[in-house]
Amino acid sequence: MIRYAVFLLVMFLPGWASAVTCQDEGFEGTSMTVCTVDVTQEDLRLFLRDDSGTVLGQFRDIERDLADEQKLAFAMNAGMYHANRSPVGYYVENNKEQAPLLTNASRGNFGLLPNGVFCITPKSAQVIETLTFAKHAPECRDATQSGPMLVIDGALHPRFLKDSTSRFLRNGVGTSKDGTTAYFVISNTPVTFHRFGRFFRDVLKTPNALYFDGKVSRLHAPQLDRSDAGFWLGPMVGVITSE
Repeated sequence: MIRYAVFLLVMFLPGWASAVTCQDEGFEGTSMTVCTVDVTQEDLRLFLRDDSGTVLGQFRDIERDLADEQKLAFAMNAGMYHANRSPVGYYVENNKEQAPLLTNASRGNFGLLPNGVFCITPKSAQVIETLTFAKHAPECRDATQSGPMLVIDGALHPRFLKDSTSRFLRNGVGTSKDGTTAYFVISNTPVTFHRFGRFFRDVLKTPNALYFDGKVSRLHAPQLDRSDAGFWLGPMVGVITSE
């Protein structure tokens, strides 16, 4: 009910005729911000470099490159990256593959298998486990690989521990079963993988969800008068709207 009320309020605010809503929610003592995107209505896409090939790195850099009549309605960091800010795993932007799919175990959270791919088409978005993605090779206009998976076909990642003491700010994405809705979440206080995954599974009811990153997690949400700055980012995901 609260999420629906906020949706109605935002829809009728001047300048916010958008199918993107962002709101703060509490979950077991942890503050989360959830941005919900209607993928059938919104221009959801990935961002890495500008037209000259320079890595963007900050939300303001995306805004700088937009046309005068466009604005950035929402954005978030969207996957792990190397020191030069190139993507660690599979990355596709505007139908152009820039980094290959990685299917083997590796170090760090990315290699905590199973990991997955966030795949965007013009009218849908899905989180897909990496080996399933490799087997079926879906066509994505934009895609970013990250890891670990948070939720896999309704189940938490098998290596998440309820009593873990590893807590960080974290962000990720989950998608509805039909692919029409994407839920982008950032924790505003440190959280374990187990609790973060359960928020997607038990509150948002997403059958699949993917971890983007921790510690460098950033959010651009003008509805909340929020635009985080800090670490230079690699891949970012956002929604572009016309004023």
